[in-house]
Amino acid sequence: MAGRIDQRLADLGITLPTPAAPIANYVPFVVTGNLVVISGQIPLVDGKVAFTGKVTEDITPEHAKEGARACFVNLLAQLKAATGDLDRVKRVVRLGGFIAAPGTFTGHAAVMNGASDLAVEVFGDAGRHARSTIGVPSLPADAAVEVEGLFEIA
Repeated sequence: MAGRIDQRLADLGITLPTPAAPIANYVPFVVTGNLVVISGQIPLVDGKVAFTGKVTEDITPEHAKEGARACFVNLLAQLKAATGDLDRVKRVVRLGGFIAAPGTFTGHAAVMNGASDLAVEVFGDAGRHARSTIGVPSLPADAAVEVEGLFEIA
């Protein structure tokens, strides 16, 4: 029987992918006490980076927002691997977002809402979180966005 969060994902039409393997010398997540730290996830869809380039130069902010949403789906896949059951999640504590964009771009927060909005859609009030969103000149694999997360679990 699917758990409450698994059912919510199904209702949203979201199927979690196989968690991505690290591309360098790090682990995908660390569980310490009642916290899970998930390493930054890029917008992989079907094993390929689906949202690439710099926002406003190669990709629209609206499309990059979809990329941030895809990053959060990948965070959820890692979180399920870390916990075994997403119903153990008590709180989305913090999300960190990295947006590849030129120095003149200032709409980072709106792009990152793709991840933040999905966190609330999936977890309700427990999905409301602190966050930071940072503009960067480039990201691994030419990803347009990357999102990392901190979660409290039971």
